Amino acid sequence: MDTLIPLFVAIPLISAFLIVILGKLVKGFHRFFAPLILLALLVMAVIEFSSLGKSSIHYTLGGWSTEGGYPVGIYMVLDGFSVLMLCIINLIGFIALFYSLSYIRKYTAESNYYALFCLIIAGMNGVVLSGDLFNLFVFLEVSVISSYALVAFGVGKTELEASFKYQVLGGLASMLILLAIGLIYWKTKTLNIADVRNVLDAGYSKPYYIFIQVLLISGFGLKAAIIPFHAWLPDAHSSAPSPISAMLSGVLIKAVGIYVLIRLFFNMFVFTHEIAVVFTTLGAISMVIGAFLAFMQWDVKRLLAYSSISQIGYVVMAFGMSMILLVRGDNYTAAALAIAGGVYHMVNHAVFKGLLFLNAGALEYRLDTRDLKKMGGLSSAMPVTSSTSFMASMSISGIPPFNGFFSKLIIIIAAINGKFYLLATLAVVISFITLAYFLKFQRYAFFNKPLQKSIEKIREVPFSMSFSMVVLAILCLALSLLAFPSINDAILRPAIHVLMQSDIYSTTIMGL
Repeated sequence: MDTLIPLFVAIPLISAFLIVILGKLVKGFHRFFAPLILLALLVMAVIEFSSLGKSSIHYTLGGWSTEGGYPVGIYMVLDGFSVLMLCIINLIGFIALFYSLSYIRKYTAESNYYALFCLIIAGMNGVVLSGDLFNLFVFLEVSVISSYALVAFGVGKTELEASFKYQVLGGLASMLILLAIGLIYWKTKTLNIADVRNVLDAGYSKPYYIFIQVLLISGFGLKAAIIPFHAWLPDAHSSAPSPISAMLSGVLIKAVGIYVLIRLFFNMFVFTHEIAVVFTTLGAISMVIGAFLAFMQWDVKRLLAYSSISQIGYVVMAFGMSMILLVRGDNYTAAALAIAGGVYHMVNHAVFKGLLFLNAGALEYRLDTRDLKKMGGLSSAMPVTSSTSFMASMSISGIPPFNGFFSKLIIIIAAINGKFYLLATLAVVISFITLAYFLKFQRYAFFNKPLQKSIEKIREVPFSMSFSMVVLAILCLALSLLAFPSINDAILRPAIHVLMQSDIYSTTIMGL
């Protein structure tokens, strides 16, 4: 048992209330306290990651574990998959918050912004650590309710409209998830994820559980903005402050959407071919339609929002392929490769999409517009923004030597090895389309003839914003090293191990 585990939730939760209270008494308190907290959480996550390896540990709140052989306590579980997600959440969170030090000054009520930021981090950390369905739902609501407020933070017409749409569809998603959790409890008499797995292994009604799985795919699909559940995402991501857009696209849709789907379907449910095909189909459709919708956009943040749908499609498709292969039981090598590609692309997407939204925020910060047609000639005026956005654009398009190339390559190789030739072809074609619309972004923003007469007055964004972009740009190159087997084994292999050996999760927690 590791006593550090609950601190990932307790520290940001307490910090949010301290910022609200002390922020009114000490001028500028939130500006140094919030980044310090996020840095501490990042350091803690890295320490846990380096010490955990392929093992799993859990913490029972209040000392409760089992009563009469049943897990009645609140479990918080740290394994190779959840600790990797903790590192992603707190890394992108720290960088986005550091970026906010300059960016958020144009808004009022700064202390409220930093308090809400801490709450969204607490919620996401809680989601990835939760070992039972009820508390997973509670932490999910903490994170998404905070995100509703942050999307509307500018309190303009478009922000409020986007937040309202986000809340309506988010509320529908929460209702579907809660209904599914209720049906699971009704049948299994437990909410502990590991215990539910044991009950399902003992026997279950297939139609009943397929219905529950459809509810969960619909609910968490809405949270993850998988097509056809994506309607809220373009407005929310384009209207939110850019650091929040980076959080929403970089980590929130993964932590409260993709991560939970993968955790539940790999470590709680018994695989079925029908659900595996649904996963793969939804991923492929999202990958294709998201790319075409992004290609048609001229609002830079809406372009990035639709691009997120497409890139998440790669991840969902990869995990869907692995599920099909594991159900067949005839090609475990390709299944492991597909999982590796999916996990790798999750990590990469957090970095390059977070960077692209920070780039978009820098452009809007200086130009007061998101319309690519009103930009141009900014490569010399904003060299840091220009160079880092080029690196991120090449990375997301799958151009070597950037990280996106290697994760997409692994997914494509897994598809070929698993004989999913159509999916492999689609993945390659969509990469070319992605390259096309990001070249459009680069051309109209940085290399076209300037449309603004005052272009000579435009200068680079402040240090905190530039520094954050440079760090993520460096990571776009550094994460390419994960393609090397020795580094891959140290960083990604623990997560792959947890998902491939699906019974390890329940065995570790239940001690069976």
